[in-house]
Amino acid sequence: MESSIQRTLADDGSATVTVHGEIDFANCDDLAAHIRYAVEQWSPPVIRVAVSDATFIDSTGLGALIEGYKATVEAGSDFLVVDPTDNFRRVLDVTGLSDLFGLSDALERPETAQATGA
Repeated sequence: MESSIQRTLADDGSATVTVHGEIDFANCDDLAAHIRYAVEQWSPPVIRVAVSDATFIDSTGLGALIEGYKATVEAGSDFLVVDPTDNFRRVLDVTGLSDLFGLSDALERPETAQATGA
């Protein structure tokens, strides 16, 4: 499947990197480069990686997000992954990256909570 990545700078100074399609070995370097560009060129207070249209992520894609997170935090900005699909969110929950990427309600989501039998 094809993938595309765009970056935008909002009027409030925040940056958004939007991913459409797969995040894998074929484009993980591009994703990291888009995030680094936003950090280095725009110095935004927050970078959001919008993944509502992302259809798949593999370990190299997760690595690109972690690399982007590190670059963003080192620059003194906040890093958020926003609008994940349920499947994408599940990958972040299972890998323990939800909190790191600003999705702190991971344990409160019904699909990740365990039944107590009560």
